Amino acid sequence: MREITVSAREAGQRLDKYLAKYLSEAPRSFFYKMLRKKNITLNGKKAAGMEKLEEGDCIKFFLSEETIAKFRGRAGHPFAADMAQKSSLDIVYEDEELLVVNKPAGMLSQRAGREDVSLVEHIGKHLSEEDGIALSGGFRPGICNRLDRNTTGLVVAGKTVGSLQYMNRLFQERLLEKYYLCLVQGRVDRQMHGKGYLVKDGDSNRAEIVQDRIEGAVEIETAYEPLEHALWRGSWHTLLRVHLITGKSHQIRAHLQSLGYPVAGDGKYGGREMCRDFGKAFGVRHQLLHAWQLHLGNAPYLPEKYRGMGLEAPLPEQFRRVLGEMGMKFSR
Repeated sequence: MREITVSAREAGQRLDKYLAKYLSEAPRSFFYKMLRKKNITLNGKKAAGMEKLEEGDCIKFFLSEETIAKFRGRAGHPFAADMAQKSSLDIVYEDEELLVVNKPAGMLSQRAGREDVSLVEHIGKHLSEEDGIALSGGFRPGICNRLDRNTTGLVVAGKTVGSLQYMNRLFQERLLEKYYLCLVQGRVDRQMHGKGYLVKDGDSNRAEIVQDRIEGAVEIETAYEPLEHALWRGSWHTLLRVHLITGKSHQIRAHLQSLGYPVAGDGKYGGREMCRDFGKAFGVRHQLLHAWQLHLGNAPYLPEKYRGMGLEAPLPEQFRRVLGEMGMKFSR
């Protein structure tokens, strides 16, 4: 028999949701059957699975350790082969509910395949180290926004079920402001506010911006403000502050390319010649696009301590070096 006490971090979710994470390899029919037979109980009583967990609740598993180990699988201890190595997150802000990190280029926000180690796994390891114990598996830290693999900057994670719920809602309802910095080819001399429709091709993982709604298209909206200009190797380049209003996959990169201002270093949307030039001159191997600032707003369901909060992630060193060598003041 195994007994688990629900922590403050895990409270607020339904029992069946908890079990789906704790016994991640088990079909749902298995733990519903175990609930019916009282092989899994909540506070010593039969449960249906719809009960909302509270801190201090007791879940008992009248199952063999072999059965539990079988159905927990890899998720039961995602860092089993690497527990001796410390996680290394660039933390912008952290308290008992939220963790905000500055994601580096090259790291997935979430796993694309079973063997991937993404930002979510690094956050899980950080929290297990912070608590001094491994996470139980009944709660998995989650991120509330995602960035492309080679886009850097702010990612918000919930450390409790409750914080995940209200931060996810904040992003979904767009009751916060998201600002990016990017270097583009071309001279942008005025503020721009663009709307359109984004169509994503899943096979090529490439987006296209169109002006008329078609099947499969999603509406997008983005605002751009030029901060600095530089004439480099005979071509103008502009540092833009981007207000991402809608926030769809590849939105900034595809939208700017459609306007004639591709993001520097972007192999998918920027063109081979520009990428080759930036690679040779600066060693740049990815788009110079950075999720720079978040302003959380004043949603009524947001805890008071977060209302009006502003967060900012410093530019990566390589991005700063490129701006500096181009003579832009922002890098100083």
